[in-house]
Amino acid sequence: MVPDRARRRQIRYRHNVRISLPYGTSPIELDLGDRPAWVIDAPPPPPARDAGATLAAALDAPVDSPPLEDLVRAGDRVTLIVSDATRDEPRDAMVAAIRARLPACRLTLAIATGTHGRCRVARLRIDPARLAGAAIVDHDGNVDDDLVDVGATSRGTPVRLHRALIEADTVVATGCIRPHYFAGWGAGAKAIFPGLGQTASIRQNHRLKAAPGAVAGAISGNPCRDDLEEAARLIPGRRFLLNVLGAPTPAPASMLFGAVAGSVEGAWRAGANIATPWFTATGQGGAVVVASDALPVTASLYQAAKIVAAVAPLAVPGGAIVIVAECVDGIGPVEVVNRAIFELGIQPRLPPDCTVFLVSGMPLEVARAGFAIPRPTVQSVLVERTGPVVIVPRASQLLIRCAP
Repeated sequence: MVPDRARRRQIRYRHNVRISLPYGTSPIELDLGDRPAWVIDAPPPPPARDAGATLAAALDAPVDSPPLEDLVRAGDRVTLIVSDATRDEPRDAMVAAIRARLPACRLTLAIATGTHGRCRVARLRIDPARLAGAAIVDHDGNVDDDLVDVGATSRGTPVRLHRALIEADTVVATGCIRPHYFAGWGAGAKAIFPGLGQTASIRQNHRLKAAPGAVAGAISGNPCRDDLEEAARLIPGRRFLLNVLGAPTPAPASMLFGAVAGSVEGAWRAGANIATPWFTATGQGGAVVVASDALPVTASLYQAAKIVAAVAPLAVPGGAIVIVAECVDGIGPVEVVNRAIFELGIQPRLPPDCTVFLVSGMPLEVARAGFAIPRPTVQSVLVERTGPVVIVPRASQLLIRCAP
């Protein structure tokens, strides 16, 4: 829970607010002058810890699983999954910690791209020496030659997965546990599915984002999460997990806030429960909600849409949300962004007549193809809209609860 003192700080009116908003490659400066405003900050983060020692401690005490070194025998086929470049994660440290526990084996490093498209391993900031002898899978969920049918979930999601999962004796999933707007939290089984799934199968699972319970922070009773975990259980080999615990305040590359290891579902749930208070912030709605975040979330509208979902509890009927995101990679697949992401997953979370604006680095004529109304600056929106302003600088990282 957020301490009462933190709650009061987060929802107190301020005047003469000047703040640097995360935007993309560099921040945007926002000066509200006399406009009444309040800033919703992240709770104070836990102490950061040495990355190597933290990962080693997690691997020494796995949750609901034997240690990794007891699962893998010499000569086994091991598929180690890492997230693609749309996630900011300490991949190098996780790969190093896992390889230190493995015997001589046939290792495949698989990049979990989901529906994002291919991602070159060079973008992942993994020391090439750690990949020595490993086969590399740059997953593409549209290439059927690499995919294997493994059945369907009880909710009817057909499950097709990359053969690197099916042919492995042991699959090791990595990732960072932080809020996800409809899967509840990132990481866990998501590395397996949707990470290495067929695009059409993933889209089927993602339709559950509109179902009750598919909300940020939901650990249990989330139909989307339950479905993807069921899909991940269909792989035939052993499964193991190493996840780091994120926090809204970034840590240096050599430091972590925590880590869990063990079973893909049990260890993940333990980690999500630990992380919940680190991300929970309390605020109240305002006529204009200005929300931003750091890279990689602000690299495209495809990713920045998560910002809208995070601040939806703060939106008021007839109000406005202003996304501040540089979008150096553009909108993304326009039909997917506008229909599958916004109309299906985000718009139902918004109150009536709430308008979404976008301040980005894209030319206005390009940005108009997306779901948000483009504006050149935040100030240009504030000229149109009156009333108090709520500012959320690290929006996609937070679980926002409205104060009574």
